[in-house]
Amino acid sequence: MFRTLRLDPVLVQAVIAGALSFAHLHDLAVAAGQDGWKAWAYPVSVDLLLVAAWRRMRTDAGNRDAWLWFAIALIASLGANVATAGLLDMQHVPPWLRILVAGWPALSFLGGTLLAHAPTTATVPERTPEPKEEPASESTPSLTVEREAAPAPALPPVEPVLADVPPESAPAAPVVPVPPALLDHARKIAAAHRAQTGTPIDTATLRNRLGVPAALADSIALQLT
Repeated sequence: MFRTLRLDPVLVQAVIAGALSFAHLHDLAVAAGQDGWKAWAYPVSVDLLLVAAWRRMRTDAGNRDAWLWFAIALIASLGANVATAGLLDMQHVPPWLRILVAGWPALSFLGGTLLAHAPTTATVPERTPEPKEEPASESTPSLTVEREAAPAPALPPVEPVLADVPPESAPAAPVVPVPPALLDHARKIAAAHRAQTGTPIDTATLRNRLGVPAALADSIALQLT
């Protein structure tokens, strides 16, 4: 689809104003003794300085140099428009105007260089304020729940029982009663050990597997044989 071209009145007015100002600057340069391509370069120089100052003003509004060079370029453009409106004899231009026209290239170059290399004011990003922690209300006291560790099951008291031995033999180790659940667990461990190694489990290994005292391990070993 073709878009319908719509003319912006403001843009048309800007083009007309720019063309008239361009022509007035050219005529003034010719009257001041600048002919050929030099006369056409003067309006280009004035308009470029005007645009460069305007762009610097938009990016850095606090730059005073940009406002100064914008005012100089604007005065040069307005002065050419007024001078060519019949208030100045274009056939007999005064010497001071010839001096201004002749010195404009150096002035324009200085202004463009300063605008191009002027440091831009760095804008510090605004920091978002961190939310403040509100103190806890006095009406709602904080409750701290502490978990108590469950007490370990107490083992039944173990009393050593001395077995009757003949007086000729050496005294045997005291027999410690073994809970049935612990004895069943020991049998499973002994059976697994025999299945893996092919040999019966010894007392030291049984003690390490069950984590019981030596006396209780000896009693379990005696009942497993």
